Amino acid sequence: MQHLSALDALFLQLESPQTPMHVGGLILLHKPAKHRGSFFRAFRRHIESRLHLAPLFTRKLMFMPLDLANPVWRHDDSVDLDYHIRSLTLPMPGTQAQLEACIAKLHAMLLDRDRPLWEFFVIEGLKSGEVAFYCKIHHATLDGQGGVALAQALLDTDPVPRAVAPADQPAQGGMKLSAAKMLGAAFRNTVAQYSKIARAVPGAVRLAGAIGAAALSKRAAAKSSARAGSNPGSSADADLKALVPKGTILGPRTAWNVALQAPRVFVTLRLPLDEAKHIARNFDAKLNDVVLAVCSGGLRRYFAAHGGIPGKPLIGAVPASLRAPGDTSQSNQVTMMLVSLATNTADAVQRLKLIGAASTKAKTLTGGMKSVIPTDLPSLGVPWLMSLFTSLYNNPAVANRIPVLANLVISNVPGPQVPLYLAGAKMMSYYPVSIAAHGLGLNITVQSYNGGLDFGFIACKKAVPDLRLMARFVKEAHEELLQAAASPGLGAATPKKRSPASQTGNAKKLPARAKGKPGLKKPASAGATTRKHA
Repeated sequence: MQHLSALDALFLQLESPQTPMHVGGLILLHKPAKHRGSFFRAFRRHIESRLHLAPLFTRKLMFMPLDLANPVWRHDDSVDLDYHIRSLTLPMPGTQAQLEACIAKLHAMLLDRDRPLWEFFVIEGLKSGEVAFYCKIHHATLDGQGGVALAQALLDTDPVPRAVAPADQPAQGGMKLSAAKMLGAAFRNTVAQYSKIARAVPGAVRLAGAIGAAALSKRAAAKSSARAGSNPGSSADADLKALVPKGTILGPRTAWNVALQAPRVFVTLRLPLDEAKHIARNFDAKLNDVVLAVCSGGLRRYFAAHGGIPGKPLIGAVPASLRAPGDTSQSNQVTMMLVSLATNTADAVQRLKLIGAASTKAKTLTGGMKSVIPTDLPSLGVPWLMSLFTSLYNNPAVANRIPVLANLVISNVPGPQVPLYLAGAKMMSYYPVSIAAHGLGLNITVQSYNGGLDFGFIACKKAVPDLRLMARFVKEAHEELLQAAASPGLGAATPKKRSPASQTGNAKKLPARAKGKPGLKKPASAGATTRKHA
């Protein structure tokens, strides 16, 4: 029996039919050359032989009596693989767009809480000849880095799957736990959490004092500079700060910062990793800043084609790991940074610099607070309180009035840069499929893999019906920065010749830039004016 942390349980408590709280991935595979027919049986045998390598495959929820505290995980020794591993075939012609629509429908369905919280699908019938593997796993049981650890258990670095020792002895999970034992465990867990909080208090006090002292020092320096008549714009740092507009604490309200409905839309995009790294080198930026910048450029183009660019910059919620080095546990250890995406800045290079500055500031703040950010809290009575909160959270009238702390989630998960194999099939790409929630109806998650940046765009279908256009605009923003990096005086050597990997998952099917359609207009140029959103 293992207690869910407060953060793990939160994903259960916030879940509703309109906001599923599972994460997933779409993997495209090339079957082994000698393989004939369906790939499903080989895949199932492979997964079945490795279930014991990841605890999440065989653990399910057990709820506390009277819902007094957060639930616990307990072992399930009778996992029904016929339910958890299924096969689908796309209708002809089997395009990437059809596959993405299929994933959107599957991802909108809730997982069964009476079973271990995962489902796998082998999808065949693609006209490319590839096999698709789609997985979904509840976020209560793992975060992005935990997902990478899970992938390492299932995937191989060689076409011939490595030998895996069988489980020593099946765990016995059939015994019934009495209410008294469960409540006793809940009380002990609560005492342990209060002890952790008590131990963290001195560190939190020291951190608060350091932040206060830094703020006072900065204020004093500003007053001193003003008395001395110095020019704040004399330094490059001050020049950059001068470009940051005031009033950027909240983002502008957009079409997807509302209460969501259940249907989802999903789109993929693959960009060459070497090109993104080339951009980062030329502009002395981090790779993550480049990812944020190409998303920002795509969003700017999207709004220009939908009535006008907001006057305030969009704010990205960027996950940051709280894991210690070497920690591969499959639980949530993550927080969110708020980063200005500078979408109201026309120049792409200047926008990248502003994003880099905002990202560095957010990382510094998060790093300083990392030791005192809790991932677990005492849970006695919390489910009762959360039931009241979630009833409000899932009320459209309330959800539509949630302050826009962030406009969307953008996550960049580093992955392996060598070819991987699943049941002998070569993994060609891995597109993340994440979570859209009330007030955050758009999520862009990026996974780097074997020379590519694989983008997974997931959104509420009603809020962002033309998500494919956004993916196209993100690709254009990448190309704009790539061109700027190759310009004389801005970059080093010209990057490598563009590879086919820079195409979206369904590039030939992308809609042409809309002309003359109501509500759409040509994206704004670098000098275009912006409009303000409430």
